[in-house]
Amino acid sequence: MPQYFGQLPINEQPWQTLSAIQGISQQEHSVRFDCGKSCLQINVLASNLIRVRLAPTGEFTPRRSWAVTNDAAWQIPSFEVKETETTVEIQTEQLRVVVQRKNGQIACYDSANRPFAIDADPGMGWRLGTTAAWKKIAADEHFYGFGERTGLLDKRSEVKTNWTTDALDYGSLTDEMYQAIPFFIALRPEVGYGIFFNTTFWSRFDIGVTQPGIWQMETHTGELDYYIIYGPTPAEILATYTQLTGRMPLPPKWALGYHQCRWSYESETVVRELAKEFRDRRIPCDVIHLDIDYMRGYRVFTWSPQRFPHPGKLIQQLAEDGFKTVTIIDPGVKYEPEADYSVFDQGIAHDYFIRKAQGQLFHGYVWPDKAVFPDFMRADVRQWWGELHKSLTDIGIAGIWNDMNEPAINDRPFGDEGDKIWFPLDAPQGGAREETEDVALDERVTHAEAHNLYGSMMARSCAEGLEKLRPNERSFVLTRSGYAGIQRWSSVWMGDNHSLWDHLEMSLPMLCNMGLSGVAFVGCDVGGFASNATAELFARWMQVGMLYPLMRAHSALTTAQHEPWSFGDRTEKICREYINLRYQLLPYIYTLFWEAATTGAPILRPLLYDFPNDPLTYTLHDQVLLGSSLMAAPIYRPGVEHRAVYLPEGTWYDWWSGESYTGPTHILAHAPLEKMPLYVKAGAIIPMQPVMQYVDERSLDPLTLRVWQGDGEFTLYEDDGHTFAYKDNAYTTTKFRINTEENQATFEINQREGSWLLPSREVIVELVGVGEQRLNDNGTARQLVFNL
Repeated sequence: MPQYFGQLPINEQPWQTLSAIQGISQQEHSVRFDCGKSCLQINVLASNLIRVRLAPTGEFTPRRSWAVTNDAAWQIPSFEVKETETTVEIQTEQLRVVVQRKNGQIACYDSANRPFAIDADPGMGWRLGTTAAWKKIAADEHFYGFGERTGLLDKRSEVKTNWTTDALDYGSLTDEMYQAIPFFIALRPEVGYGIFFNTTFWSRFDIGVTQPGIWQMETHTGELDYYIIYGPTPAEILATYTQLTGRMPLPPKWALGYHQCRWSYESETVVRELAKEFRDRRIPCDVIHLDIDYMRGYRVFTWSPQRFPHPGKLIQQLAEDGFKTVTIIDPGVKYEPEADYSVFDQGIAHDYFIRKAQGQLFHGYVWPDKAVFPDFMRADVRQWWGELHKSLTDIGIAGIWNDMNEPAINDRPFGDEGDKIWFPLDAPQGGAREETEDVALDERVTHAEAHNLYGSMMARSCAEGLEKLRPNERSFVLTRSGYAGIQRWSSVWMGDNHSLWDHLEMSLPMLCNMGLSGVAFVGCDVGGFASNATAELFARWMQVGMLYPLMRAHSALTTAQHEPWSFGDRTEKICREYINLRYQLLPYIYTLFWEAATTGAPILRPLLYDFPNDPLTYTLHDQVLLGSSLMAAPIYRPGVEHRAVYLPEGTWYDWWSGESYTGPTHILAHAPLEKMPLYVKAGAIIPMQPVMQYVDERSLDPLTLRVWQGDGEFTLYEDDGHTFAYKDNAYTTTKFRINTEENQATFEINQREGSWLLPSREVIVELVGVGEQRLNDNGTARQLVFNL
């Protein structure tokens, strides 16, 4: 039933809009427009980045500590303000912003005077605690990002709501998901821009559904606040967006290996047998995850005395065999006032749990039955929660998997017919801050503002806690829920998918749009979490999973076993071969992680990222790039052994046969079950290592550089893969370059740069289809010539 205000439903109340500009004032990096009682402000943060704020009351809310980078932290670019009778123009090196005096509407233009992000009537508006903006959609414009989204790649003509929820049984038409990231990229040939809607309240993008040719954003708060990022390419947009919201730290190298998980490996005996199977079958694996049944009655930070009576010994034995152990942690703390459960007792004693507006302790129902929930918006609660992980890290746990943190709560015990709920929207969260000058001293908010942040703040608490508890080792953090900037604290997986062919297909645009939303370390459960995979589906999914930045297989309690050997010899062999290929590619993949950590570039990306002026890539959802050199065209339908593949401009080589093609063109690829079509760009240089059963099994010797004819270069990044020494510049980079002429190809190795010392090793330079040369790599510059 709709809510009413007066005679009209709230969503039918008329919008109030800006009146004419009555005064203009300029500060160091901002221009303020006074429009009667309301106010519009444009901050210039970089030559391609502006912030637009509308305060209907004339007063802006103070900055929150969880928000984006403080505006004052940006190096202010030079810009000019020009006034005419009808407009005010703000000009930077890369863009021009035109503000209409009569109504405050905004239009942006690039240096070639091409328009983008143009306000449509009414421009900006507000009503009853809601603010909104409307902009025009160009005829050839396409929309990407929006965080975690199902369906296809391009989100034009869709509505996308930003409200974290437990999206159990999601499908291609699902709207709200586990992640809420109000950011997108709009792209057309020669023009691209990004919009970050700077609100943690409920918000929504309507991309031309309600009003064809117009996109709208609205949020349930009294101030409008958004950033416009000019590209023109996705790479430039993401570089700026991740400078704004933060970039991922380098994970431990072992986290890039293969992860095995199930809800649940129910005992120490089963886990030991699992590890032995991997090593006996020579299937590489680095990580085993333990789901909720390792706990005592689902109480977080405990172990089941029956299932896991000696966890420290188990984890030590796994480590000796090359396995890292990751444990799940949920936010719900079992309500046990009469029991000796220290987590609950400490939380009650210090008032760490969320309460209703009237002061009563809030409770809901999750795995441990009746449960209470920490207020992660408070710094003291985050510190306490982070320190609780000591009971796990002290016995060797190397990573934490944060689940159920949307938060996912029922109104009655699991197993009963019940409804999903969340904390009351008026529940107070957060607390006072005293240590900073650029934020409000009082950050007491309600859950309406904090809801989308709950998963991010839990992940932050975990990440900060692990860094203190394991100061000499990088830890792995995984989360199901998060908000914009979650990449600073955690990797992300796409939640509870299904063992369905359309979920395999859908994983590619889901992960690509996450990468285009600044979150590079992402994955889907290989094989599908719910339902039962067939042998063919599992084999095809393992081929695709080899490309995921996070490669984890996972399955649900009631499903059949989903380990690589569970589907027979043929499927096991396919799984082994593609996991082997993943491990061989780790020097290349680890360098892509370094690029993501330093530039914000996605690791797995759609073709439009590297070919933004090719409209044929704009809706291509079933081909992906791993970095800029490798392109895959997976099979995602049963019984299919051929598929069409689009090759963009340039020369491309078949990874398996070496056959070359000249793009742009379409080809028909043959793909029997054992083969995923894989292509390499001319001039590509792919560093590879020998097959290892786990990342640290032995040193990277020899290093093979697979090179394809053409002109290209690649910079290999290397560090110890474990510690934080890379933050103190303890790493090395080596630039390689290939130049191909009519009769010969010249391969150059630049002198190694950086302070991390590498032992001497053998390097094999293989010019594919021509031959190989070997050399002793001691860090000095070299040049090799291949006769063609």
